[in-house]
Amino acid sequence: MTLKMLSTLSLSLVLFAPFSALQAADNSEQASKMPPPPVQLGEDLSKEQQQANIQWSDNWGIGIGMRRGDIPYATEEDEVYDTLPLIYFENDYFYINGMEAAGHIWKNDNHQINLYTRFRFVDIPKELQNESQSQAFDFGLQYRFVKDDWDFDLAFLSDSNKRSYGYSRTQYTWGSGDWLLKPYAEFQWKSADFNDYYYGLEQYEVGGGIAFNAGVKARYHVYSNLYLLGQFGVGRLEDDVYNLPTIDNRFQYESFFGFGFFPEPNSKKYSAQPAPTQRKEGSEFIRIAHGWATPSNLNAILKWQTKTDPYNNQMTSAFYGTQLTDSLFNFPIDLYLTPGLVWHHSSEVQDDLAEAVIAVKAFYTFELGPRFRLGVAEGLSYVSNVTYIEGSELDQKNYKPSKLLNYLDFSLDVNVGDVFNSAKFDNMWFGYSIHHRSGIFESSSAFGRISGGSNYQTVYLQWHF
Repeated sequence: MTLKMLSTLSLSLVLFAPFSALQAADNSEQASKMPPPPVQLGEDLSKEQQQANIQWSDNWGIGIGMRRGDIPYATEEDEVYDTLPLIYFENDYFYINGMEAAGHIWKNDNHQINLYTRFRFVDIPKELQNESQSQAFDFGLQYRFVKDDWDFDLAFLSDSNKRSYGYSRTQYTWGSGDWLLKPYAEFQWKSADFNDYYYGLEQYEVGGGIAFNAGVKARYHVYSNLYLLGQFGVGRLEDDVYNLPTIDNRFQYESFFGFGFFPEPNSKKYSAQPAPTQRKEGSEFIRIAHGWATPSNLNAILKWQTKTDPYNNQMTSAFYGTQLTDSLFNFPIDLYLTPGLVWHHSSEVQDDLAEAVIAVKAFYTFELGPRFRLGVAEGLSYVSNVTYIEGSELDQKNYKPSKLLNYLDFSLDVNVGDVFNSAKFDNMWFGYSIHHRSGIFESSSAFGRISGGSNYQTVYLQWHF
């Protein structure tokens, strides 16, 4: 996946309303043949018109919520809960859909062949999840067929130890009023190695098999960009797996409830009237940053009570941004999808290592003489190896570190063109940011069920084009 793959994002600007029948009598026949005129966002539509013309968009979105899963194993605990942050994005090159993503190798209007990844849950008691860390993003190939409101997926994947499995899935999308529902059904084919490890727990041989699950995903539009998110599903294990001494339940129920921010129904992109402090910039940016590690936690940094890392660990990062919308809840808040690459420099306590980030970042512009911006990002971060500043903290807490963690970025920058009164630098911003990785207070097995992480204070230049 390259930066060029992110460079296009098309969002529709208008929707069509029923054409008015109130025309002059001598033009009525001609008017009846004309297409309905476009209605700009912000014009008043009756509730009936909104319901009739509703259009849903998954071009972008961000959400968070709580997942509940049944534990199939013979344990005293029957259920486990996870906090899950979710990102949604789609363009001509790839898509991100919550806990799965794909880059297109080839596609046309109805068919896709993709490099594919999705998160595989292993529901076990939470006190065992940090040591086990058996669930992860798996990788493979996917074929997808899309027609009208239907899509059909066929995928082959394996875990990091080449234990293979695949699935076939059918989904249907139905929308009405403020509701969007997506019922689905899926068969999962599992190899003998996969079943022996994840269900036989390397104690029993069970062989390959086919499991089945089905359910429905739901989204409800509350107001403006705010939505409620939900999911309910049930899975059935094959007989050979269910008869294992390690397994206690044939059926596993899972549910999810949360909230998120998406484009408004009946709109692809809403543009609020720019505030006096806001000037329109390019829809893309490049940010180059350099930062220094600190053993201080996030609360201490925000209070300006930071400590210096005695080993002077440093990082350099490059982030790309592509604009999703220039308003949120009708406020002039710019929202960007921003993937990034980070290089952690070697020191006397660590070797060089790499980090990859995918996030959604919001900017709010205000004026105190020159223009300033506050920024907040939420996303995912994966490191090739755990940094010293992170690993040393987790060792003190007796946690096994996780390479995948939640990512946050907090920033404050100032417009360089305003500072130097130079139009040449009007699209350049100089700023300070906090680069933060954490496990969301032990609330998510996706992040190793840990509490803690790492923080770097950085300075950066960001150029919009």
